[in-house]
Amino acid sequence: MRRGYLLFFTGLILGILIASIISSAYFATMRSPTTQGMPSSLEIVFLYSSEKQGWIEEVTPEFEQWFRERFGIEVKVKLIAAGSHESINMILHGLKPTIWSPASSIWIPYLNSRWKAMYGKGDIAREWVPLVFSPIVIAGWESFVKRYKIQCFMDLYKLAKQGVRFRWGHPDPRLSNGGTMVVILEFAEAAGKSPDELTVEDVTDPQVMEIVRTIESRAVMYGKSTGFFGAWAADSGPTAITFFGVYENIVLENSLRALRKWNDRLVAIYPSSGTLLSDHPFVILDAEWVTPWQKFVASQYLYFLLQPDVQYRAQKHGFRPANPSVPLDPQVFNVNRGVLYEIPCRIFKPPKGEVLEAILSVWEKVKNPGV
Repeated sequence: MRRGYLLFFTGLILGILIASIISSAYFATMRSPTTQGMPSSLEIVFLYSSEKQGWIEEVTPEFEQWFRERFGIEVKVKLIAAGSHESINMILHGLKPTIWSPASSIWIPYLNSRWKAMYGKGDIAREWVPLVFSPIVIAGWESFVKRYKIQCFMDLYKLAKQGVRFRWGHPDPRLSNGGTMVVILEFAEAAGKSPDELTVEDVTDPQVMEIVRTIESRAVMYGKSTGFFGAWAADSGPTAITFFGVYENIVLENSLRALRKWNDRLVAIYPSSGTLLSDHPFVILDAEWVTPWQKFVASQYLYFLLQPDVQYRAQKHGFRPANPSVPLDPQVFNVNRGVLYEIPCRIFKPPKGEVLEAILSVWEKVKNPGV
């Protein structure tokens, strides 16, 4: 399957078409003589995951200029970067964004369920379109990966059982989407199932818990973000951390710098059983504070972010383009930078909401208590 995510193409294309239709409908309605005239200026609030901050901050001023030239309206996009889990709490406790973009769509049903529980209302996040992709990988030092032939999380478990000394880490799943996705994959491999097949009974099975506990016993750090681990590894070297679970783009950002400093590169291990894609959904919230004009601006922002040249530029930040018409850049995605051009493994669907909640709860019991 080309780039490992063709399953997303149908939904993506439909999403683009829907956004285009909605945009046209709003604009036609706004220009109707039965409505008020077009505003001279507008502001929208974009609450998004911090992993894509570099790309979003680079292209958003260009969108503001593009929109002004196209529609004659001054528009300001207020950017707020936050962790995915943190962003949910921000919405639940008073922040009123126009657009929400967590790192993964696994958080959409979670936000909706929390929103209903707190406010007794319908879904606040109804439709979404992926912006960019980045798979979860196990990052490790090339020399160590080759020596022990590490291919998956269960290899880390076997290594630990053999008494081999290594230092493991991943972001705290209570704070980071990347950490959540890593822990999901740990439990899935331990149970011998794909994440979408997992049940609460699987997650609480004593044997599954013991496998995950063994891997987690080698943890030396649970950071707040995936970005922290890449920078820490490149700065501090193999003695600080041996393996860590992160997004692929973190390896891209740090592999060459690590090679120059330590004469050993960081490489991405794509779990042989399969992985999860961080798909960075773009969600125009269905909330009373989002006006029709703001929805129109947001839909045009989506259209802009999916343009081929804008998607192509996301690659220098380590992201794979969601627009299927954009070719993958071999100058970015290659073994010399620690990653592979093609994602070589199966792409999993996320677990059910109740299973995700169980994983987060059980992880508290099996994590390294000393970290």
